[in-house]
Amino acid sequence: MSVEAWAPLAGKAAVVTGGARGIGAAIARLFAAAGARGAVLDLAAAADAPPGWTGVAADVGDEASLRSAFRRVEAELGAVDVLVAAAGIVPPWSRVDSLDLAEWDEVLAVNARGVAATLLHALPLMGEGGSVIAIASLNAWKGDPNLVAYTASKHAVVGVVRSAALDLGRRGIRVNALAPGPIATDALLDRMRRREAELGTPVEEALAAAAGETALGRIATAEEVAGAALFLASDLSSGVTGQLLPVDAGVR
Repeated sequence: MSVEAWAPLAGKAAVVTGGARGIGAAIARLFAAAGARGAVLDLAAAADAPPGWTGVAADVGDEASLRSAFRRVEAELGAVDVLVAAAGIVPPWSRVDSLDLAEWDEVLAVNARGVAATLLHALPLMGEGGSVIAIASLNAWKGDPNLVAYTASKHAVVGVVRSAALDLGRRGIRVNALAPGPIATDALLDRMRRREAELGTPVEEALAAAAGETALGRIATAEEVAGAALFLASDLSSGVTGQLLPVDAGVR
C-alpha cells in the first residue's frame, strides 16, 4: 500500500524547520504525501515547499524571526500536530586546538538553541497527541575529533529532547529525535568537495569509505530518514517518547 493510500497523517498539520532542502525537504515531501497540511520554515523561504504547503522565511537562530514565523503558521494552519526541528548547520572541520569560538556560538545557536526556541514558540499551538521530532545526528552519541562544536550541539539536542519528553508527556505530547548517519545531501557533497580540494580525498572515495563503515554496506538516504520521521509523527509510535532513533544503515 502506498503512503498516499494509507494517509497516516490525514487531517494533521505539520511544521518542518529547515524544510527547503536535504533531510528536511525529504520529510516535508513524505508528510505531504501522507496527507498532512503543513508549513516549511527555512532561510530559503521554502520556494521548494510541497504543493499546498506554506513556505515561511525563518531563521531558527533569531528568536524574533521564529516568533514572527509561528504567528504566520498560526494564521495559516491554526493548531500544529507535528513539529520537525530539522534546521541545522555543519561547520568546517577543526580540531580542539583550532576552535573558532565565534563559529562555536553560531553552531550552538542554530543547532541547539534553535531546537529549544522552535519548541518554545510551537508549543502554544500544540495539544494532546502532538509529536515533536528533532533531527540530531550519530554525533549525538559519539565524538568526532574534527567536529567538536557540531558534536556538542547534537549532544545538546538529545538533552533537550529527553527533558522535554518528561516535561510534556503529561500533556500528551511526545518528543523524540532521529540520529542520521552520513546522508548524501547536497550539503554533505559540498563539504566533501571542499575536503577533496583541501586534502586530496576524492568524493567517491569518501562516500565509499562511509559506506564501508555500515552494516548494510551503503549509506542511508534522506528518504529513509523521512520514513523514520513519519513513524514518529504517526500514531504507530504513540507509545514512544524521549528516544533517539538511529537511521544510519548500521554504522559500526
